[in-house]
Amino acid sequence: MRISVQEADFDVGSELAALRRGNPQIGALASFVGLVRDTNDGAGVCEMTLEHYPGMTEQALAEIVAEARRRWAIIDALVIHRVGRLVPSDQIVLVAVAGAHRGEAFAACEFIMDYLKTRAPFWKREVTPAGARWVDARDADDQAAERWREPGAD
Repeated sequence: MRISVQEADFDVGSELAALRRGNPQIGALASFVGLVRDTNDGAGVCEMTLEHYPGMTEQALAEIVAEARRRWAIIDALVIHRVGRLVPSDQIVLVAVAGAHRGEAFAACEFIMDYLKTRAPFWKREVTPAGARWVDARDADDQAAERWREPGAD
């Protein structure tokens, strides 16, 4: 498992190659790449800044990946999340999961991304033509994460 919170961009192809390198048990790689959009909530976005608490953020991401490993038989996982100033079309996040079979890899990848959006301590500030604004959590993200809640969990 590798977790990285960083300002630097990443190369998706290189990261996926490193994740699967030489492991003949891996039969599937599922991945998601999130990008900065040029609009949000009906306004143009010129740039955004992602902030986090170092140490706390990495721990939260590690716990999310550990939960995915508990639920699905995955072989390995990678989460890279950028922070700092980003502009439209920049890559923000890479979540990749290696597994023996595609179903487990897809489910774990989607779970990690849904929980990352709702449980990882990141704060997003966008700059629009009307000025800067903090972006609130979205109900749609909470609803996506809710489908993974196990019966009887608080």
